[in-house]
Amino acid sequence: MSRKFSKVAVIFLFLAVFGLVFLLRNVSIMENWNCHTVSALDQHQSRIQSSLIPVNLPTSNHNHTFCGHLGQKPSREEELEERNLLDSISWPGPPPRSSPIVLDQTSDPVHSLFTLLIKEGREWHVGDQLEALVQMHDFQGRPKHYGGDFLLARLHSPELGAGVAGKVLDHRNGSYSAVFPLLWVGSAQVEITLVHSSEAVAVLRRLREERPDRVFFESLFRSGSHSETTVCNMCLPTVQKPQCNYTDLSTGEPWYCYKPKVLGCDTRINHAKGGYVKNLLTSKEAPLFQSGVNIKVIIHASGPDRINVLPPRKDRAEVESSVKPEAIQLSPSGYYYEDSWRPLNGVIMRQFNESSAITQCLKNKVIYMYGDSTARQWFEHLPAFVPELKQFNLHSPKNVGPSMAVDSTHNILLKYRCHGPPIRFSTVIASELRYIFNELDGLSGGPNTIVVLSIWSHFSTFPVEVYIRRLRHIRRAVLRLLDRAPGTIIVIRSANLQALDPEVSLYNSDWYSLQLDEVHRAMFKGLNVLLVDAWQMTLAHHFPHALHPPPAIIKNMIDMLLSHVCPVTKKSHQ
Repeated sequence: MSRKFSKVAVIFLFLAVFGLVFLLRNVSIMENWNCHTVSALDQHQSRIQSSLIPVNLPTSNHNHTFCGHLGQKPSREEELEERNLLDSISWPGPPPRSSPIVLDQTSDPVHSLFTLLIKEGREWHVGDQLEALVQMHDFQGRPKHYGGDFLLARLHSPELGAGVAGKVLDHRNGSYSAVFPLLWVGSAQVEITLVHSSEAVAVLRRLREERPDRVFFESLFRSGSHSETTVCNMCLPTVQKPQCNYTDLSTGEPWYCYKPKVLGCDTRINHAKGGYVKNLLTSKEAPLFQSGVNIKVIIHASGPDRINVLPPRKDRAEVESSVKPEAIQLSPSGYYYEDSWRPLNGVIMRQFNESSAITQCLKNKVIYMYGDSTARQWFEHLPAFVPELKQFNLHSPKNVGPSMAVDSTHNILLKYRCHGPPIRFSTVIASELRYIFNELDGLSGGPNTIVVLSIWSHFSTFPVEVYIRRLRHIRRAVLRLLDRAPGTIIVIRSANLQALDPEVSLYNSDWYSLQLDEVHRAMFKGLNVLLVDAWQMTLAHHFPHALHPPPAIIKNMIDMLLSHVCPVTKKSHQ
């Protein structure tokens, strides 16, 4: 009897101890949560949860699925969409090697050539398609026998201020076809550029999957006179350190910082880009990224590189092309003529050359711009061009925001706010860290509301799954906004090309941007939104590529936005 009682007592004691531990743990967590309710308004605005949780995260250097599969579990449909998106951007790579790659065996733009596929005496007309065949060679002059090189193609006419992006087809045998629509009368010159060799692209892919931490972030924690700075990221390497969890409550978007040694998680002051991890490449990989050698180098023609285009045929409806009809579908979003963008997506382009035309278009409207610095560039363009739009001093850093401009006479309000982590700006006050989807949920919307979204550049170092997850949340918020306020105007700015050097290539290569851009387009396809195709607008233009395109290109982008907001009436178009 006493032995049975002893067993019961032991079980009861164990349960009591377990219950006490559980209670103390929850009291601790509740106290930690309570310390974050310093301001109910700030908590509502940021929707960021700050709680201390000692966790052991998978090492990001070896488990590339970790970053991509944090957050809320996607539905079956979303999982299928993600797989289809990843399949759609799959990129051919070099064949497996038994020994490390050497530069001499990689693609060399100097030894490579392209040839226009034209018949002698052939006439070219507007509406036809022109093809160039590119054959890649290595640094020893030997033909390449596999694909995966990242090439850009454009057709242009400096004399006419004309240009259009070409479509590159990888035959996966070392040869490529670049196909162009003929859209203007006069001279048309082909330009082919090697951005990265297939071997370099393989390195970029490895870095994206294995080193999402190659851009790192920091946060300052402060209480009284004591302050500490710790490293933060979407996924932190495995270390036996407690972490502060700032995961978004509504979506599960993850963000972590290592907990300060003394201070609590609720003392976080700001968010900032900490820097870039160096020495990412092996001695064999480094030569694959050389300015003037194999990064954005022109490939020359083996013969003529230009044709003369005649007016459209009047007696023949078929498009002349040497490319198999089933092999290509050319659908450029537009082209330049006399340095003005001419959209081919249904928008009738207007030229807003006077500030009065812009104020008349935006009268009684509120414009919200969300995203990275490419969205901020649009914001800065309008007050610079329209004197009536006066910027308010919100005592926030100019390059970070938030920013606001007002035209009280015409009742125009213009606002800019950067997107949430992983934003790479210098310093953002913690209370100003806002996710786009949360901001969109706070808008009333309506026909006098314009929303501009540009979010891509700061996601280039993460696995594509991370970007898909973020866009999924933004798309849901866009759909909710359009559902409650169908007249709301949504404009999405795509990624654009930029200047590259050996260092920038490892963090912000155009190859990363292209992959994100294709995902972005696919996820918003079919929605009632306007896509401003910054990719083709920078590729087709004669200006050098830049992360922040020059004013002439930005003006064309803004003109397209305004042409969509204030379309040409049928009467005036006639």
